[in-house]
Amino acid sequence: MTKIPEDISKLSFEKALAELEEIVDNLESGSVDLEKSIENYTRGSLLRLHCQSKLDEAVLKLEEIKVSSDGKVSKKKANDTS
Repeated sequence: MTKIPEDISKLSFEKALAELEEIVDNLESGSVDLEKSIENYTRGSLLRLHCQSKLDEAVLKLEEIKVSSDGKVSKKKANDTS
């Protein structure tokens, strides 16, 4: 598994996504030289992994929430499949 650098792992999802969007815009514009494009692409890949990890964590938290048919919300146990 790829190790995410500390400066990226400290970013919130929103900040990482904003930086990733900026990198994509720069790459799509073609205004950056090849060497910088490679650096940006590498950082963008790491930012994408970080964002995906944050989304995966959020999904796990949401899956722990269970809503009964009468509208009551409770925390679902990890092995509960209902």
